[in-house]
Amino acid sequence: MSEEKKIKELVSEYSEEIMGLRETIHRHPEMGNKEYRTAELIESYLGSLEIETERLTDTAVKGVLRGNCGGRTVALRADMDALPVDEATGAAFASEVSGVMHACGHDVHTAAVLGAARILSEMRDHLDGTVVFLFQPDEEGNGGAERMIKEGCMEGVDAVFGAHVSPDLPVYRIGVRYGKFYAASDMFTVVVTGRSSHGAMREKGVDALGADAEMVTALLKLPRQITDDKCVLTVGRMISGTAGNIMPGSAEFEGIIRTLGPDTRAAMEKAFHRTVHEIAERTGTEVSIDYIHSYPGVVNNDEMTSLAEQTAIALFGADKVCRIDEPIMTTEDFGYFIDEAPGSFYHIGAGCEMPLHSESFLPQQDVVTKLAEMHAAVVMAYLKRRDRF
Repeated sequence: MSEEKKIKELVSEYSEEIMGLRETIHRHPEMGNKEYRTAELIESYLGSLEIETERLTDTAVKGVLRGNCGGRTVALRADMDALPVDEATGAAFASEVSGVMHACGHDVHTAAVLGAARILSEMRDHLDGTVVFLFQPDEEGNGGAERMIKEGCMEGVDAVFGAHVSPDLPVYRIGVRYGKFYAASDMFTVVVTGRSSHGAMREKGVDALGADAEMVTALLKLPRQITDDKCVLTVGRMISGTAGNIMPGSAEFEGIIRTLGPDTRAAMEKAFHRTVHEIAERTGTEVSIDYIHSYPGVVNNDEMTSLAEQTAIALFGADKVCRIDEPIMTTEDFGYFIDEAPGSFYHIGAGCEMPLHSESFLPQQDVVTKLAEMHAAVVMAYLKRRDRF
C-alpha cells in the first residue's frame, strides 16, 4: 500500500476525532500567552499517542515523534491563540468565552497538526527520521515564535512546514507560493523637537509641526523610490500643538512599514533614517527615532515549496492545487521558523468567504482533516526523499 493511500485511510478512520479536537479548541478560545487549557489538551493528546512533550514557555508546547530509523528531523508548526472578538457564526460549537473567538483559524491549525500527529504516530514504523510538532502561542500579539526559538525549539530541525486557512481559495484548495509570501513589519515613532512661538512671530521659533509634516510627506514616497516590489509605509498617528495660533515646539508621528524580503527591508530602514535626519537638519529641528523590528516576513524555500506542491498534487489532484501569484502584505511570524531552517508555508481553502478576523469567519468542518492529511503527507515525503535535499 502506498503511503498516500495509508494516510488517506487513517484520515478517514480518525476524521471524527480530528474534527472533535477542532470543535473543542474552538469552544474554548484563549488569548495570546494565556493558552493554558489548549496547551494542556495538546500535551494530553500527544501523550496518549506516546509522543513525548516539553513545555517551552508558559504555554508553548513541543512534541517529538521518533521513527524507528535514523535520518533527518522535520517540524510542523501550529499557532494556538484567539482574538478579542465576539463570535457571530451561530455554530453549534461556538465560543463559550465571552469576547474571545478563533476568528483567524488557529483552532483549525492546531487541530490539523494534532491530526497529523495521530496519523504519523500510526505510521512511526515507516518514519525515516524524527517529527517535531510545534504549538506556538501569541501569533496575533507579540511574536510567540521568536520566544519559542530562543528556548531551542528549532535545534536539530532540518526543515519546517506550516499552513493557514484562507477565505480567498476554493474550499480544500492548496495554495503554494514560491519565494516572498508574507511581509515583514517594522514599527516606528518619530519625535520632532523645535521651539514654540506665537503664530504671528514664526521667525522666533522653530516649527516642529512643519518639519513633522515634511517628513511624513517624504516618507510616504519612499516605497516607490526604493523597490518595484509591493511595499507599504503607513503613518497612522500624528500629535502636535495646543492651539491654532501657536507654532508648536514639538510634534510626533508613528506608523508601520511592510516590506517583502530582507534586502528591501534593510533598504527601507536605511532610507527612512536618512530622510528624517536630512529634513531635521534642514529645518533646524532635532529628532528622536524609535524604530522597532517586528515579524521578519515569510520567504518560502523553493525546494520545500516544490515538495509541498508535488505532495498536494499527488494527494488531491492537480485541479486542487494552485500557485498564489501575489505576496501578502499582512504579517505572519512563521518567518522566524523559516529563518532557522528551510521550509514552506502554504494555504488551504477555508470554505468560508468571510474575511479573517471577522466575527463570522468559520472554516468548514472537514477542512481540518484535509489539512491534517496534507501535513502528514508532506512530512513523509520530506523524510523519504533524503537524496533530494
